[in-house]
Amino acid sequence: MKKISISFILSLLLFTVGFAQVDRSQFPKSGPAPEIKIGEAETFTLENGLKVFVVKNTKLPRVSFTLVLERDPILEGEKAGMTGFVGEMMTAGTTNRTKDQLDEEIDFIGASLSASATSMYASSLKKHQEKVLELMADVLYNPVFPQGELDKLKKQSLTGLAQSKDNPDAISGRLTSALVYGKNHPYGEVATEATINNVTVEDVKSYYQTYFKPNIAYLAIVGDMDKAEAEVVVKKYFASWKSGKVPTFTYPVPQRQAKNTVALVDRSSSVQTVIDIAQPLEMKIGDADYISSRVLNQILGGGSSSRLFMNLREDKGYTYGAYSSIGADKLIAQFSANASVRTEVTDSAVYEFMNEIVTLVDKGVTEEELVKAKSNLAGSFGRSLESPATIANFALNTVRYNLPKDYYATYLQKMNALTVADINATAKRLIDPTKMYVTVVGNGAEIKEKMAQFGEVVEYDNMGFPAKEIEMADASITADKVIENYISAIGGSEKASAIKAAKVTMSANVMGTALGLSFVYDDANMRFSQKTSIAGNVMQSSVLKDGKGTVSAQGQTIEMTADQIEAGRLSSFFLPELYFGSMSYTLALDGIKDVEGTQAYKVIITSPSGASTINYYAVESGLKIKNENAQAGDTFYSDYQERNGVLIPMAYTIKSPMIPVPLEAKVESLELNPTLTDADFN
Repeated sequence: MKKISISFILSLLLFTVGFAQVDRSQFPKSGPAPEIKIGEAETFTLENGLKVFVVKNTKLPRVSFTLVLERDPILEGEKAGMTGFVGEMMTAGTTNRTKDQLDEEIDFIGASLSASATSMYASSLKKHQEKVLELMADVLYNPVFPQGELDKLKKQSLTGLAQSKDNPDAISGRLTSALVYGKNHPYGEVATEATINNVTVEDVKSYYQTYFKPNIAYLAIVGDMDKAEAEVVVKKYFASWKSGKVPTFTYPVPQRQAKNTVALVDRSSSVQTVIDIAQPLEMKIGDADYISSRVLNQILGGGSSSRLFMNLREDKGYTYGAYSSIGADKLIAQFSANASVRTEVTDSAVYEFMNEIVTLVDKGVTEEELVKAKSNLAGSFGRSLESPATIANFALNTVRYNLPKDYYATYLQKMNALTVADINATAKRLIDPTKMYVTVVGNGAEIKEKMAQFGEVVEYDNMGFPAKEIEMADASITADKVIENYISAIGGSEKASAIKAAKVTMSANVMGTALGLSFVYDDANMRFSQKTSIAGNVMQSSVLKDGKGTVSAQGQTIEMTADQIEAGRLSSFFLPELYFGSMSYTLALDGIKDVEGTQAYKVIITSPSGASTINYYAVESGLKIKNENAQAGDTFYSDYQERNGVLIPMAYTIKSPMIPVPLEAKVESLELNPTLTDADFN
């Protein structure tokens, strides 16, 4: 006989309840939800304080061990980022095994073993459980924390940080957390290059020695093992783990601000705006509003049938998806509503977000929405019960949050009993539409003025710090003057104009793969070609000549559109600043900005067709230090060297949406005014 899943039973119950009423003039009311029979985890505690939960599941001959540390969040301060290294450092070798030996033994039995600052996890076939527990215990008791591993992890972290500075979603997340929680809160502090570089092996060791204690730990065992066997193996591998005093911390509760404000990160190359509307929220599992908040969020922005999704995507077409979340955390959580939208509809999208939030709080939900939300959530709850890990998680939560023993068994009953009045009351208690942070990451020149209608606009940098207010020392400076100063800084108009053509070859490395980049500029005849090669083989090329453009890759060649050709013109000259006037480009000075610690004039260059790019010229030196392009990404220029009396950058850092990490390119060869042939542009 085929086994019927719990989720199917729940769905059937909810379906039949919905049609149980005779009166078709009103939306049917839900009937009583069944009490779910949830298999209970068996528990025991070792003398050292380790609390163990066992969920037997014999469907597969596997067993997993999840160790969780219950400690207070830590404010890392000048060492921010340190806890991110702990798990990798622990699994980087022990006094008994090198990292390679440990990895080989895990792979040999087809197991998995990992760790973090607050957990460890191991899983294997039942027949290999003794071996995987031996390895897990070795990592737990005997890590050596090699300096070389920390050096590697710090390098990776710095690379990831550099990449995140140009990732709109990462910027948005960092900014929202900093505003909602505050930079002096564990959930709001930011890891920087300085804090990452501050981390030492001793810091990681100290953390491990302080917090990896059994008296604050829970061990969840899921799989082919009963309580009796669990007591034997747990005592064998974890009874010798020494308990100890663990420090506790308290923090001021983040408060909501007095009124709505707009936080803007100007990312000029963005063609979309990342929007996040948020405020702090006190909510933890088991609170009176917890279950009703799940239903409330499902209606507002919990899926493809929610109000936000239906409005911003289905009706307005502003975005691929708009969502909301109502968090739950022992310390502090947040309410959030977010989406990525086209730049030109940023203000309209924020208006719709705010309107939906205000409408939810002021006018509430409908009976129909309530029934649908309950049905969706009940189905998800039922499906989750098919995973033994869910049972273990429920058992852990019951202890960690001091929940009634039947909290999850009666979860659906409690949810089904909720009324429209309950949901509306929860909305009013949890959400205040007048005290929101409206964070936007996008093209400031296009959206800043429009965002003022939602509150005072405050600018921030890509690390979530207030943007430096830089006043123009010379009020008479113009975009044309900035370009004039740049040409003078590189050697003057006469020498620069003498360069009519150039061939440039660069080398770069992306995640261990060597790349070759070559460029041919024929400014006099308005021709340009570019090639990217790997191991000498051309992988991609593009050509602009005779008013046409082509792009070739993987043996296929396509013609550029007129817009693509026009956009390409902006970067097809060796020294494009010499041709801004003759090409009828318009220039606009958008003040002085901070570019990685250097004050620079921001100049927006727009072609006659409307294609634009943005250059930054250092205030002090006059040299171009950065270019922003919506399609190609950001390019940073450095290591200027004199060639033919003209200063030319010999090092480029390219942050493109097409590559996973910043690309560091160096000029290997440079020919000025070479003899060019048609072959150079084929």
